[in-house]
Amino acid sequence: MTQKLRWGVMGCAQIATGSVMPAIVDSETGMIKAIASRGIEKSTAVAAEFGVEKAYGSYEELLADSEIDAVYIPLPNHLHREWVLRAAEAGKHVLCEKPIALSSQEAGEMVEACNKAGVHLAEAYMYRHHPRIAELRAIIAAGEIGALRSIRGTFTYNDAADNTNIRFKSAWGGGSLFDVGCYPLSAARLLFDAEPEAVTVQAIFSPEHDNVDMMASGLVEFPGGVSLIFDCGMWAYNRQLLEILGTEGRIEVPMPFNAREEDAEFFVYTGDGTRRVEATGANPYVRQVDDFAATVFEGKRFIASEDPVYNMRLIEACLASAKRRERVSLL
Repeated sequence: MTQKLRWGVMGCAQIATGSVMPAIVDSETGMIKAIASRGIEKSTAVAAEFGVEKAYGSYEELLADSEIDAVYIPLPNHLHREWVLRAAEAGKHVLCEKPIALSSQEAGEMVEACNKAGVHLAEAYMYRHHPRIAELRAIIAAGEIGALRSIRGTFTYNDAADNTNIRFKSAWGGGSLFDVGCYPLSAARLLFDAEPEAVTVQAIFSPEHDNVDMMASGLVEFPGGVSLIFDCGMWAYNRQLLEILGTEGRIEVPMPFNAREEDAEFFVYTGDGTRRVEATGANPYVRQVDDFAATVFEGKRFIASEDPVYNMRLIEACLASAKRRERVSLL
């Protein structure tokens, strides 16, 4: 019998009820033991929907539950630090939604606290767990498109009319860089297998949306003269694309951050022609849950590291560049 990680879910956000909780239910290694909300009525309703035995009206009660091994935190960005620290203190492993914090300093505190408590901390970039990412990296490593030269990443959608959206609250970590820009930024770090040296970013800061960045585009410089060119937005036409350019070819990845079972294909262009690759399909949220459990039970992955800190350093630099309208060095 597969060992089961007993999860507590801290909040009833749509990402929890629509994606992560169903993934835990469908996973081989997880079970939802409890859900908490700031109101018992809401958590009770969600618990009933998912067949969860315990519902709490506070996060403190969930953390005090000795039958919970790990917590998933889908709370607004500005609450991540507090509840990751509290979870670590309670001895719970933590899967926290991206972006993990409001700053690299906060992220560093969270990583340090989890390391000190001997619990695992993971930032929930689910796309990294889709089999397509490993298959892309294998093609790059095999040299099929030659030496890497540039990556282009886009992730935009238009939700500007929804004035109640928490993504439009500056003090809560709102803005397009925090919400969707983090995807191409983290993907470039992963695919280049390097840390950036400098960024130059331009953004639209909207007074009617609490002055968060509603659209941003920029250049991220990596060692050796290679770069990421990206744009992200919450006030632009819906689209996603990742293009990986090499000296001998390129790879085009449609829907790079939301692929599941049926839409995992990508295309390799070289001098020999175009090759359509039907990558292995999967639910990346389920894979993320199972990978996290493998870390807890077998030490395979996800041990608290500096990766969330580097992600936040890059986002911070992009915001600073956009606000100051100048190139920002990360060296």
